[in-house]
Amino acid sequence: MAAPIMLRQDFTAAQLRQQARRSHDAGQARRLLALATIYDGGSRSDAARVGGVTLQIVRDWVVRFNAEGPAGLVNRQAAGRAPTLNGAQREALVAMVKKGPDPAIHGVVRRRLVDLAQWLWDEFRVSLNEDTVGRELRKLGSRKLSARPRHHAQEPGSLAAFKKSSTPRWRRSARASVTASA
Repeated sequence: MAAPIMLRQDFTAAQLRQQARRSHDAGQARRLLALATIYDGGSRSDAARVGGVTLQIVRDWVVRFNAEGPAGLVNRQAAGRAPTLNGAQREALVAMVKKGPDPAIHGVVRRRLVDLAQWLWDEFRVSLNEDTVGRELRKLGSRKLSARPRHHAQEPGSLAAFKKSSTPRWRRSARASVTASA
């Protein structure tokens, strides 16, 4: 069995407990308290019990603590999947949406998400489905807007004639306190 990795010597158990009290991250506080157990002379198994983890995870905490100090024990955000479109491709997509289609060339009067996905494939060889293209456009500040439909036979003056205007029935009543006191 290999010897355990030594903790750095520039901290004490009291300092780690104080850091844990001041921490706003519950995970970091739990890790600091587990390492404080080791500084107090407890075993790695005791630290694992305090932290509620296995010995391997305590070892990982020790390595991170030795490298980065207490800040290394903060919960980290996972990197996640890399974006499919790079910056230049996003700019080209926004420019394409702002420019709009030319009916003579493209044969359409407005672009659909399917058309933009096909354009991305033709231009950059990037395969995206409609949902992803819509999500990318929303991130870039574009919204799906469509004009309100209007009946082909609608006359502009007929709408004003159809609207009814009536006086409101509500009127302010006399104050009850004035009549009650008199």
